[in-house]
Amino acid sequence: MSSDGPQKSFVEQQADRMKRLRELHRMRNEARAHNHQEVVAEDSRNKLPVNWEARKRKAEWILNDQKEREEAAQNGEDYDRKKLLNVTAVEAECLEKKKKKKNPDQGFSDFEAATFRQYNRLVKGMGPKDMERYEEQKEKYGDAFYAGSNTIVHGLHEDRSEAIDNLVKSVEDQISKRNKYSRRRMHNDDADIDYINERNAKFNKKLERFYGEHTAEIKQNLERGTAV
Repeated sequence: MSSDGPQKSFVEQQADRMKRLRELHRMRNEARAHNHQEVVAEDSRNKLPVNWEARKRKAEWILNDQKEREEAAQNGEDYDRKKLLNVTAVEAECLEKKKKKKNPDQGFSDFEAATFRQYNRLVKGMGPKDMERYEEQKEKYGDAFYAGSNTIVHGLHEDRSEAIDNLVKSVEDQISKRNKYSRRRMHNDDADIDYINERNAKFNKKLERFYGEHTAEIKQNLERGTAV
């Protein structure tokens, strides 16, 4: 056997080892870069609002709905009618249940519950506009950011002019809405007094609206004293 045989085999082994080593270095660098990308992506996701995914899906649905509505308008079709044709009875029932569950008509129970409902309605659209500033203040103030009963917040927060303007606009909208829907009922002195209070008067008006034509003769007989 020649002396070049073992020497050549050793060189080939060294070359294979170096090749595997370079491959391991490449795989390690790729894994490191991939892990870095995942860490950056996870950090970005953590900085997003809690309901970001739901808001994203809703935005995509709105854009898709607007696109289909425009296409239907170009084709001269009634989009709402076309959309309802694709809704099954089961889906329509589920949508109705969700709608009632989301906004149930709780009626009036007491003034405390009514005030709480109004408060939730008013603050529903007052989310933070600048999420970066929101997160900075949250980290800066710590537990005092969500003030509790034992937290002294005086001097911690500085009211911005934009926030004050939003508050003023909200109060003005409430006043405008109150003036629009809350109007004083004028009392008619010539009308017959057949009620004992305001609530009873409203109830009697409802009765008159639904059963007035059927009970008119009975009422006249009672007034004349000729009822049997």
